[in-house]
Amino acid sequence: MSSRALGRHRSRKHRGLNHMALIPFIDMMTILVVFLLIHTADVDILPNTKSIAIPQSISELKPHETVVVMATKDTIFVNGRAVAPISAINALPDDQNIVAPLRAALVEQADTVLKDAARTDQAAREITIMGDKDLPFRVLKRLMATCTDANYGKVSLAVVERERAATGT
Repeated sequence: MSSRALGRHRSRKHRGLNHMALIPFIDMMTILVVFLLIHTADVDILPNTKSIAIPQSISELKPHETVVVMATKDTIFVNGRAVAPISAINALPDDQNIVAPLRAALVEQADTVLKDAARTDQAAREITIMGDKDLPFRVLKRLMATCTDANYGKVSLAVVERERAATGT
């Protein structure tokens, strides 16, 4: 190496920016992006609310996107929109199980939210009911009856997966 080339090399070294320092930074950012992409794909589809205490169960399947009926202690919601108060459902006569405002909202959601195959095939229509664990069964029964009356073939109840005890082999 000539003295002139050695001088240029030393002057580059002392400029303050070393291009070799960027390569580990780029590698680190790539790993971070891959990590975030993998872990953001595994999210719960059901809305998270503090006003409902969901019952626990042993659930094997993860939920997928469906129409969600949420029943708090005071109000019934369909995909986040208030539909009817619980007091109106409790005031229905014993022989009437269909909640008219809920049925109208479910039919509207079927037209706007569901996929093309689910619009025509009743068995393919899915709905998830998120109910407070202290909700009376009479209200839950009316919610399920209204869902089936609105032509939803698969009615699911949202539960929180209970932790299982480790079994020894």
